[in-house]
Amino acid sequence: MNPLDASKSGFLACIAVCTFICTFIYLKDMLSEEPNEQKFNANKAECGFYPDELCSAIFMGKTAAFKIGNFCQNTYHPETLSCVQTSCNCSMVLKTLHFITRPLSDEEGNFSLAYIITIHKELEMFVKLLRAIYMPQNIYCIHVDEKSPKDYRAAVQNIINCFENIFISSKRENVVYAGFSRLQADINCMRDLVHSKIQWNYVINLCGQDYPIKTNKDIIQYIKSKWNGKNMTPGVVQPLHMKHRTQVSYKEYVHSGISYVYPTKNIKAKPPYNLTIYFGSAYYILTKEFVEFALTDARAKELLEWSRDTYSPDEHYWVTLNRLNDAPGATPNADWEGNIRAIKWKDQEGTTHKGCKGHYIRDICVYGLGDLQWIIESPHLFANKFEPATYPLVMDCLERRYRLKVLHQAEVPIEDDWRFQEENYFNMKLNV
Repeated sequence: MNPLDASKSGFLACIAVCTFICTFIYLKDMLSEEPNEQKFNANKAECGFYPDELCSAIFMGKTAAFKIGNFCQNTYHPETLSCVQTSCNCSMVLKTLHFITRPLSDEEGNFSLAYIITIHKELEMFVKLLRAIYMPQNIYCIHVDEKSPKDYRAAVQNIINCFENIFISSKRENVVYAGFSRLQADINCMRDLVHSKIQWNYVINLCGQDYPIKTNKDIIQYIKSKWNGKNMTPGVVQPLHMKHRTQVSYKEYVHSGISYVYPTKNIKAKPPYNLTIYFGSAYYILTKEFVEFALTDARAKELLEWSRDTYSPDEHYWVTLNRLNDAPGATPNADWEGNIRAIKWKDQEGTTHKGCKGHYIRDICVYGLGDLQWIIESPHLFANKFEPATYPLVMDCLERRYRLKVLHQAEVPIEDDWRFQEENYFNMKLNV
């Protein structure tokens, strides 16, 4: 090669390198600075490049990141999880779905949690939730709605067959929103859990659209520090505007794929044992002793029977029992204490939050990208509700950050299969 050709080749190589560097800096600046509104051109948004950088900027509330993310979300199709829609052997399930296979600390290994998860759709969301909360020292009861398609139930069974500490509830219900069947589903799982060989300390109930904000270690430390031996059932004495739920009789309607609860004209009798009815969250964190009490105590049994024809009985049953002075782990004077679930309610706009950046369903926010910063700053243990089919980047960003946080806290050597992605510079920017 003559000197002229060598100079040309070197010049072209230099241009290529400079172009790459400038492109990288441009993308980085787009996410790290607040650009002028007019300068943003959605057609130039780079989807799929540096996802951790994009997620990090979204968590920090960068305007350009939301614009890029929202544009990308319209065309973004996350990769289907391996071994979810197709059968795999158990070693592949554990490896490709990144399940953690050892306790990450002595503290966690010596404190087992039981989980009740009620599901009926969105198989991949269930797997994302399960692998997030899964630890081998815990135990998990999965209630699959009896109305769910056979192939859905079979796919769930194929995954949990690989775990000795995960099982499907021995008795399943046709769950109706706000109906007694929802409460019965939890009780069915509780009956199974109390006979488990695993000696669990607390039980937590979740639904298929929940996702953890705090790690397994965070949850244990929160329970120990603020609730050691006590139950968490946030709620208050039943307000006047909620009394209709227990004053008349309600019935469940289930037919041809349609289900709902409707009121009748029948007036209900007063609660058994002259119990004061409370109103609160359907979500709880309960000691094993309290669960055994709820399954055997005469007052608990009669309250359960009385609640069969009430509206959304899971929102009064647990909180009412936990206000009894002699119930194990009772909190008779409690109010709404207990940071169990972060939810953006529509009627709380302007007070506890600044609005839903996704959309509302039954006055509950389905989280969009603009809600991520609010979620990770929340003191709560779990968040509801997520729709990865509608907002896939929300779940992807949250999953990446959550797994990095879990591994960051680990006190044992990290196995490669536990990681969602290779180590890289951007991992450090998720501020776990």
